[in-house]
Amino acid sequence: MDALALEAKAGKADAAPAPAPAAKRPKPQKKAKRIVYFEVEIVDAKTKEKLLLLDKVEPTASILDIKSMFHKSNPQWYPARQSLCLDPKAKSLKDEDVIQNLPVGTTATFYFKDLGAQIAWGTVFLLECVGPLLIYLMFFFRLPFIYSPRYDFTTPKHWVVHLACACHTFHYAKRILETMFVHRFSTGTMPLRNIFKNCSYYWFFAAWMAYYINHPLYTPPMYGEQQVKTALMIFLFCQLGNFSIHIALRNLKQPGSKVKKIPYPSKNPFTWIFWVVSCPNYTYECGSWVGFTVMTQCLPVAFFTIVGFIQMAVWARGKHRGYLKEFRDYPTLRSSILPFIL
Repeated sequence: MDALALEAKAGKADAAPAPAPAAKRPKPQKKAKRIVYFEVEIVDAKTKEKLLLLDKVEPTASILDIKSMFHKSNPQWYPARQSLCLDPKAKSLKDEDVIQNLPVGTTATFYFKDLGAQIAWGTVFLLECVGPLLIYLMFFFRLPFIYSPRYDFTTPKHWVVHLACACHTFHYAKRILETMFVHRFSTGTMPLRNIFKNCSYYWFFAAWMAYYINHPLYTPPMYGEQQVKTALMIFLFCQLGNFSIHIALRNLKQPGSKVKKIPYPSKNPFTWIFWVVSCPNYTYECGSWVGFTVMTQCLPVAFFTIVGFIQMAVWARGKHRGYLKEFRDYPTLRSSILPFIL
């Protein structure tokens, strides 16, 4: 036993000590990514004169950021008035475009175009709607110098004229409220010079229609009460449908977002027309004026309805083509403004 104990002690003495744990090597620090700055040159598209040179522009800068920098050096050209493009004949770049995603080198040249004085779209819509609203009421209440002096400040005797005034007022009051609380405009401004063309169209037609509908010699519709009531139902149905589409389009966009989405029908039956039409707001708008035309049986109203339909058909076809170009899965069954026709 003693011999075994001695051998065990000797074995413990001969055993090498356990190696100490190796110290962990510190991880090498990551090298900071090198930021490549851009040098931006802004040149007048017409004269080719160099207007500004921006040094050390960050690669994440947007076109709107560059416009803001340009505005600081040239206060007379605020961002909404500027158009920047990569070639004098090319289309304007979008405000949300980022410089590092554009086909330019580290030295980028942008061509500047002055779009002229601008006005907000919201203001444009208000001016377009307030004018017809007030002009029509001037004729309805027969202010002096419109008709014969003996009719000054008198109201029309036919009840259909009173109903037409109520419908016309309702339509434009609705458009004003929608402009203030519903619409979200994808583009912020338009050239100020266009406001005269836009307003003159609406204001002239409002005066032309109102003159004949409220004229002392105006005759009621041929088929009487039945014609007026049917037309009123068409008008109100389309007005409600138009409002429903505007609400659906508003809910499609988040505030401040410019991301486009495909509009689809919702639980609201008035939106089911989205299955077959790309721009049902125009469809309902045209339907409202068809109802107003039948209600008043007035030639200027019919002419305004035809001209308005032609213009809205052009807008609708443009939007429809835009949907088809942007979305590969866009529903092929849809027409632009009239189901299966146009």
